[in-house]
Amino acid sequence: MIQVESNSMGSPISDFTDDNFEEELAEACEENLDSLMFCSTSYPEVGDTAPEKFSEISRYGIVDVKGDDADGRKIIVVYACKLPQIKEIDHGLLLSYLKYTLESYVKQDYSLIYFHHGLTSKNKPSIGWLVQAYKAFDRNYKKNLKALYLVHPTSFLKFVSQLFRPLISAKFGKKLNYIHRLKELNDFIPIEKLDIPNEVIEHDKKLGGEVPVSRTSPDSVYEPTCPTQQFGVTLQYIRDQYNVIIPPVVKQCIEYLDQPDALETEGIFRRSANANKVKSLKEIANTGQKVPFEDPHEAAVLLKKFLRELKEPLLTYELYDEIVQFQSWNNDERLRLVSILVMEKLPEDNYKVLKYIIRFLSRVMERSDLNKMNAQNLAVVFGPNLVWSDSVSMSLAAIGPINMFTQFLLVHQNDIFMI
Repeated sequence: MIQVESNSMGSPISDFTDDNFEEELAEACEENLDSLMFCSTSYPEVGDTAPEKFSEISRYGIVDVKGDDADGRKIIVVYACKLPQIKEIDHGLLLSYLKYTLESYVKQDYSLIYFHHGLTSKNKPSIGWLVQAYKAFDRNYKKNLKALYLVHPTSFLKFVSQLFRPLISAKFGKKLNYIHRLKELNDFIPIEKLDIPNEVIEHDKKLGGEVPVSRTSPDSVYEPTCPTQQFGVTLQYIRDQYNVIIPPVVKQCIEYLDQPDALETEGIFRRSANANKVKSLKEIANTGQKVPFEDPHEAAVLLKKFLRELKEPLLTYELYDEIVQFQSWNNDERLRLVSILVMEKLPEDNYKVLKYIIRFLSRVMERSDLNKMNAQNLAVVFGPNLVWSDSVSMSLAAIGPINMFTQFLLVHQNDIFMI
């Protein structure tokens, strides 16, 4: 079995009646992994499939993107229980859909959560398809995956891990975490972000798990612990305490990054930084001291973290519903509507902070030949950190228009930020 680093508990007593893993094992032994790797089955390239065809796959909600984790990495979630029966889905189209949908998110560091409960003999893809899928995903999917959480693993899932051992490097194996209870997952990622299906929650209860309550309470966690606190408070609080509009930590991050060596760093804002170091820098910022950055990625991650932890998003809760309608706006009307939203509906302090950040990001874009961060890539990174809802968790359906809105801001900033 591949070695894993995990804080998980021992294997639970579980009902494997739907696993059929012994049958799969026998079949795999007869074929062996080498024959599966070189099997003739092939699936269409992403470019060969028209995106409009993906609607028949997306309606199942098999995969979702749920914003960022505590380390600023995108969270991609896969729900096995949402897979339809084998005869009801084109698995070649599913593979193309997965690549097409996730391509922009895996260019940066990300975490993947796989909820295994609900995978049965009726909806389980073949081992051959799994091998084809593994081969189809390019280096970005594997290199930029920083943590893989397998929730409610069964013997079949562990068998597949063993089967794939020849394809999985030791380094990749260290990213793997078996999660036997939802409470364990909550130690890594707040489960309120994930829209966990009821049947998965009920399965967890049958295994003796207790679904944890939210770790974040609007009335408690955001209560400032000291007058100099900058993270997890409002812009107004920072202005009252520091007598400035641009939060000091935002200014320090951008001033550090706004120099040639940092601006030209490839993958700036895509890469994560050492979690313990970022935590330490956050604590320093909360004391009001100058933050001692040693690496551009530290400043980039801290800036995103500040935005993500604001008590209210920079673009405000009030504007969320309008922003997620961006794709439905007529192209000829978009500039006018975005300008009205930003210049007239956004509070003045929010406008000034947003303008300060967007102007800086324009200078990042100017070095995109070196740092690979064009408007689209920056939008993917910053969009979900600029706006979110106060009533529903982030989802793939919302992230699309939010990212497009953010990209529009970046491309048309000279026409939008005129004051």
